[in-house]
Amino acid sequence: MNFTREALWLGVGFLGQAVFTGRFVLQWLYSEIKKRSVIPVGFWYLSMLGSALLLLYAIYREDPVFIIGQSFGFVVYLRNLQLIAKHKALKE
Repeated sequence: MNFTREALWLGVGFLGQAVFTGRFVLQWLYSEIKKRSVIPVGFWYLSMLGSALLLLYAIYREDPVFIIGQSFGFVVYLRNLQLIAKHKALKE
């Protein structure tokens, strides 16, 4: 049973890291398509999802440094999405 729980949490950690890394791939490809440096909205969604998964993993591992780092990042990503939504609503 313990191996299964540990394997599950390792899976969460690796998935979180993969999603978090995917945001850079998305930004790079999007910028290549646009021929200029651009951060698409999807970057912030992937950032939030990856950060949330990594935060869960950090809490499981009881790592205070990792917990604080991911908590702060999550707030920043959420705020960026709020600002984007507010700007979009003002344009409509």
